[in-house]
Order: sequence, then structure tokens, then C-alpha cells
Amino acid sequence: MKKVTILGSTGSIGRQTLEVIEKLEEKYQVTGLSAGKNIELLKSQIQKFHPNIVCVKNKDDALKLKDIFKDIKFLYGENGLIELASEEKIDIMVVAVSGKIGLKPTIEAIKNGKNIALANKETLITAGDIVINLVKKHKVELLPVDSEHSAVFQCLRGNSHSYVNNLLITASGGPFLHTPEDEMKKADISKVLSHPKWNMGKKITVDSASLMNKGLEVIEAHHLFNIDYNHIKVVVHPESIIHSAVEYKDGSVIAQMGFPSMHIPIQYALTYPKRVQGIKTSSFDFVKCANLTFFEPDYKKFPLLKLAYQSGKEGGTMPLCLNAANEEAVMAFLDGKIKFSEINDIIFKIVESYKNIKNPTIDEIFIEDQQVRKKTLCLLNSL
Repeated sequence: MKKVTILGSTGSIGRQTLEVIEKLEEKYQVTGLSAGKNIELLKSQIQKFHPNIVCVKNKDDALKLKDIFKDIKFLYGENGLIELASEEKIDIMVVAVSGKIGLKPTIEAIKNGKNIALANKETLITAGDIVINLVKKHKVELLPVDSEHSAVFQCLRGNSHSYVNNLLITASGGPFLHTPEDEMKKADISKVLSHPKWNMGKKITVDSASLMNKGLEVIEAHHLFNIDYNHIKVVVHPESIIHSAVEYKDGSVIAQMGFPSMHIPIQYALTYPKRVQGIKTSSFDFVKCANLTFFEPDYKKFPLLKLAYQSGKEGGTMPLCLNAANEEAVMAFLDGKIKFSEINDIIFKIVESYKNIKNPTIDEIFIEDQQVRKKTLCLLNSL
């Protein structure tokens, strides 16, 4: 029986992970859960999956839950997440929390020999070199959950990286693919959050609208697959049927296809290296998917994609700066404090004035992240 802990069980990926586990033919035991504010949903998850240990954001919530579920160990805060990640009875930890909160528990789990199913972008964007070196040192599996990276991972199986010419990362193009640039800049929150293909959390949906999400995925792909940035290409594919592809040096292209569903990459990460029949998905119909289209990204209209490439190539703490500035700017937009177009302005100002640290320690990473966020908030407050 494979023992699974899920960080961020009440979020979009966390909920879908539990749906997958519920349907899998193999036996999976949920040993640990963590959640932030959605305590009511967490209660129902505890009642259904009976974890041994649960971590929440606040101490008060932990105490209240302990009164209800007396046989379960409750933790809280960042230290609680780290303790949860270091539990012995874990075979694989699904990191489905968003933001920098996922980094420390991921590192702790790796050091304790746990395999990681990673849905948290910030882990590799802020500390990719450190995390990958730890994965190699402790000989654990780092399995991507993002549909694009899962697709590349599957397309690479059985082939040496030395045979790879290019990784092809697909993008739906978001809600503004065919929207004029001046109209896009005036878009309100409802339009920004109306993604044409994927049902995701608000933050990642905003990132998809600006194509920052795709830029962050490029940085992730560089670390996950050890491929030079010049050989990672973004292709706009509105139908979202081809999730990504690998072009090999002999001219062959292997693509991973399927209807848009996060259940499939989540299940593959959990069952790897096996493929099993789990949650029911529609059988793929090539006839219904006959009209597939592809475009070059418009880097002028979506400048954050180009900025992500530049930040990734510079390395060090520059991707961290990009990510932290973006997180704060997106939150300000979601809170109604700035316009959608101002997200770009804020990020460019922060990145252009940032002094990069080429080979940061883990302590420097957390210090720099805090400093960038502080500077970004100051800039936001001055508007």
C-alpha cells in the first residue's frame, strides 16, 4: 500500500489528487493532509480519508480540529509543514501548495528520502539548482504534476537527454489570445479569470492570462530536464490537446496528447512507472480533434514570457526576483489595487533594478525573496 501525503489538499490540485486516489485500482493510503483556510472542506476530507496527521495554517484551527478528531495529530504553520514532510510513513508527497511555503517542506521530504509529486512552481523557480542537487544526492524521484512537464517527462522516457533537440512547451494562449493589446490592458478581473480551457486557482489563472505562467514553466523545464533555455520552445496551441512534445535530433517528434484534464498527470505521478485505469476519462477521438492549430507567441503583447526567458538564462536569484514580484503584483490585482496592465509595469521595474546573486545558499534565497516582496509592496503602495 503506497502512503501519500498531500500539501494543499483543499486547493484545486489537492482536491483532484484525492479524486484520483479514490478511484485508483491500486491501494493508496492518505497518511497526511495540509490546508490553509478552507477548514470545512478539510473536515470532510479527514472524515473520508482518515489521515494520521494534518497540518493547518493557524494554531486556533489546529486546536478546534483536535477537539473533533481526537485520534489525529494536528500541526500548524510552516514548522508544522516541515514536520509533516519529515514523517517516516510517507512514500510520496504531493506538493500542491502555491507560493514559497512549499519549498522548505519539499527539501525536508527529499532529505528524508521521500519521492515528490511536484505541482508547486516556486520550488524550482526559486531554488532549482539546490533542489535538483538534493534529488540526485538522496536518489529520490521528482515527478512533475503540471500537465506540460508531465507530458515532456513521458515523451522523454526511454531516450537519452543527449538525443534531444528541443522541448516544445504548449500554451493555450489564455483568454486574450485574439484580444487586441489595448483592449487586453483594460480587462477587468472577470475577463482575466475566464480561462478558455482550464479550471484553476485565481493566481495561476492570472498568470496564464499574462503568459507569465508559461514563462515560469520554461524555467521549471530547464531544471527538471537539464535542457538549455535555447532549446526550450513555447508554442501556442489553443485547443490544449497536445500538452507538450520533444523534438529529437533525428527529426522525430514525440508528443503527449489528451483532453484537458489534470487528473491524468496527477495519476501518472502517483502510479509511476505504472499506468493503470483509475479515474474515468473520455476515450481520445482523433476525428473530433482533427483541427489543431499552432502559433508563435506574441512576445510584444505578452512581454513577461520574454522576461522569464531572460531571467532564467541569467540564473542565480533572478528567477526568484521575477516570481516574487509577480506574486505580489498579481495579489494586488486580485485585491483590486492595480489594473491588469500594471502587473507588467511592476514586475519590469523590480527585475530591472535587482542585483542578482549567482550562487545563493538556501538562507540567502529566503532573505532575497523577503526583500524583493518588500520592495514590490513599497512600489505598489506608492502608486
